[in-house]
Amino acid sequence: MNVRKNFDKNLQDLQSKMNEMNELSISAFEKAFTAFKTQDVELALKVIDEDSVIDNLDNEINQYAVWLIAKEQPFATDLRRIIASLKITSDIERIADFAVNIAKATVKIGKTESLINITQLEQMKEVSMKMLKMGVTSFIEEDMALAKEVGDLDDQVDNYYAETYKSITEFLRTHPEDTTQLVQLLFINRFLERTADHITNIAESAAYLVKGQIYDLG
Repeated sequence: MNVRKNFDKNLQDLQSKMNEMNELSISAFEKAFTAFKTQDVELALKVIDEDSVIDNLDNEINQYAVWLIAKEQPFATDLRRIIASLKITSDIERIADFAVNIAKATVKIGKTESLINITQLEQMKEVSMKMLKMGVTSFIEEDMALAKEVGDLDDQVDNYYAETYKSITEFLRTHPEDTTQLVQLLFINRFLERTADHITNIAESAAYLVKGQIYDLG
């Protein structure tokens, strides 16, 4: 009984580290997007500098999970939980990288008059961050219905992506003088679309934990 209790505590520690990494990634994403919206280059540079904290935590989680597998040799559901945790932290790390990419795009745009109003980028960000919170919750609470809901919201982001791509490319035809910023907006559009894809992967990992099989929720 004590052995099981200790193992459960180790699993809880792993989950806590994953939660911490998720909160840091959400914070990085919100700061990156605020920097983008307000053209705050200093804040964008701060997001880039702070990414190493998330990378270090990702490495720490990977090492902890490997140690846990080697030490406890878990079976069935416990092993699925550890494997799913590793997959999820990998996706969270990629999401944090996209926050850095948005910050870098913000630096390149600089203080030019913002053209964000011709896009759906803010709506994409809002839906994506909602998805991320739901995706990790679906894993922690083993909630299959919530995981499926994340997959449904991904379609919404895809629609925003298509609308924004069309708006930017049409605007570009008549405003070639804004090419530098418009190209960066296209990149940010893509970063947000890919972010939602990685969040859908998180929901699929949750579904894998609950059902023991791979689901395509995208």
